[in-house]
Amino acid sequence: MRIEMLLKQIREERNMSLQKLSNMTGISKGHLSRIENGETMPTILTIERIAIVLKIDSKKLYKTII
Repeated sequence: MRIEMLLKQIREERNMSLQKLSNMTGISKGHLSRIENGETMPTILTIERIAIVLKIDSKKLYKTII
């Protein structure tokens, strides 16, 4: 599974809106949307911030982009 699909799936499983994820990570809603739509790749820092908020191991996300 690609990172954009995995991020969206996990976020939705946690009943979290893009706006809430944005508020909790400090990453703009638009940027998160572009990541989930595969329009841009997240940086390592962005992956780490998202992983912390979603309470997942960032290694799970890294495996999708390697």
